[in-house]
Amino acid sequence: MTRHAWKSPFALKSTIAAVFAVSLLGSTAAFADTVTDATVAFLMPDQASTRYEQHDYPGFVAEMKKLCPGCKVIYQNADADAARQQQQFNSVISQGAKAIVLDPVDSTAAASLVKLAQSQGVRVIAYDRPIPTAPADFYVSFNNEGI
Repeated sequence: MTRHAWKSPFALKSTIAAVFAVSLLGSTAAFADTVTDATVAFLMPDQASTRYEQHDYPGFVAEMKKLCPGCKVIYQNADADAARQQQQFNSVISQGAKAIVLDPVDSTAAASLVKLAQSQGVRVIAYDRPIPTAPADFYVSFNNEGI
């Protein structure tokens, strides 16, 4: 009998997001290796789905520790409230986040957040949901049809 170890799509996405977050902190992959102490935010949309608390966030933190042990991760969950997510977004920028991984509560409303961050030199990774009217620096998702 053959056994396969499959990473959940959530663990894979959080790993990819962490890789992008660290690479965004530097302009090139070589420079990203020298990042030692940056702040990265991981902003998720709701608590109704246990995946964010049980899979995505722990996977993201674990990968960030491997890639950048001195980096600080700020985690916030908006509990399905777009206004709360906007407050959290503004808060992490004021706390010095240089990259923000954002799974928006409202993709349309998130466009203003992306524009704000980018105007201040903060990079944004759209996580799981695209932000069509304001392109983020990266978009990370999984193949829904393949899964």
